[in-house]
Order: sequence, then structure tokens, then C-alpha cells
Amino acid sequence: MSNLDRWKQFTQARIGLGRFGASISTKDMLKFRMDHAKAKDAVVQEPSWDPIFDKLKSISKLYGIQHQFVKSRVTSKQEYLLRPDLGRRLSEESILKLDSMEKGYDLGIVCVDGLSAKAIDENLLLFLEGFLSKIEFLHLKLAPLVVAQWGRVAIGDEISEILQSKICLVIIGERPGLSSSDSLGLYLTYEPKIGKTDETRNCISNVRPLGFPLPLACDKTIYLIQESISQKRSGVLLKDQMPKPKQSIDMKEDLSKLKSFREE
Repeated sequence: MSNLDRWKQFTQARIGLGRFGASISTKDMLKFRMDHAKAKDAVVQEPSWDPIFDKLKSISKLYGIQHQFVKSRVTSKQEYLLRPDLGRRLSEESILKLDSMEKGYDLGIVCVDGLSAKAIDENLLLFLEGFLSKIEFLHLKLAPLVVAQWGRVAIGDEISEILQSKICLVIIGERPGLSSSDSLGLYLTYEPKIGKTDETRNCISNVRPLGFPLPLACDKTIYLIQESISQKRSGVLLKDQMPKPKQSIDMKEDLSKLKSFREE
């Protein structure tokens, strides 16, 4: 095996592409077109909401929390792509739904489809199951688990302001890249409310089995929540000083464990 082949085992980036004259090889061109098609599909498709919501019901029951499905002010996927501002605010019907619920929580979790249906379909439930099982030791009062359709990151601020959650964790499908169409983004905001801007959030990006592994993402999220509670801040004012893990995670082994966990 050449050095180049060994390097390719550790990244999905396009390195060492074959060439034929002034052009790249047919194999690499076809792979590029396939990845481009997958990225486009991830953006325009809708997540499989029915099976996801059925599983969320089980998760909510297991951890003794409520769940709710809401929508942004967007009325179609096309409008969602053209009007990011409408994706940051709740529809009037959704506001009424949340306003009728109990108020006052330590942590609100908001799941948003965002720009990758594939990320939600493949990784949302895996992350939630791992995260909720690990965060129990903090004994936080969890807000109802909210799923928001056609939302942007900032929709979590309005949801958490209505429910009066001290901290908001938004789990959202990230804009796909040409080698990663299944990435989740995690955004943590202290004292969320309408009008909060991006510098007030901590972000963990590229969360997926072959990117930032889900177990590590769970650990880092919990670390940031603990620090946010302790320091009463988030975003650029909250520095990530989490120690590096003692052992590296084998991505293939991790992916195998996650798949078996999902099948259970």
C-alpha cells in the first residue's frame, strides 16, 4: 500500500485524485457527481418525520419528559431556502402550543431539520439516546423535547424563551459538504431569547460517525453545559478547555456500536 493510500484511510477529503492528461480520472469525476447529488438531496428532501417522532415518544417516556412538534413561519421547503429569517421564528400556532405548557427548566433540547434531512434521519436519534443517558448525573430539569420543522438555529431561542429554559441546546442538520451530507451541528446558548446572535453560542460541528464521533460530541456538549451553568455564560465568553480524551476513538468500531445500538 502506498503512502497516499494510507493517508486516504484517515480522511474523506479529495486528496490524491487520479489524472488523465489535464482532467481528473473518470472514477473520481463520477464520485464527485455522486457526492454532489447526495448533498443536493440532503438539502431538498424532508426527514422521515413519522418514524423519528415515534422513536422520540419512546425516548421522552423513558426519561420522563414531554415532547412537542412545532413549525417555523416558513410554509414550504422552497420558502425555507429563500427566507432564512422566517425559519428563525415560530408560527403562531406553534407559539400557542408551547405557551400552554409548563414553564421553568434548566435545559431545553430543540431538534431542527435544518439543511440536511440525512443528518436527522441517520444521526439525530443516536445522538439523543447517547446524550440523555450520559446527562442524567447532572440532575437537570429538562424541558419538553421540541422538534421544529423548517427551522434555523435561532428558532431555539424563541422556543426556550417561551418555555423559560436557562440553557438551550439546538441539534440541527448542517449544510452538506461534498464529502459529508449527514453532519449534525450542536449549538449551546445560555439565557436564550429572541435577538440572541451567533457570538453568544458555542458550536460543535461535523457531528457524525465519520466526522466528530457522536460519543465525543456527547461528552463535549455535557462539558459545555456544566461550564455554562457554572460561569453563567456561553459563546465567545465561554472558552472550551475540555481535556483531550485519553484514548482516541476508532471510528469504524464506533460506527459499528452505534448501528447495533440503533437496532436494539
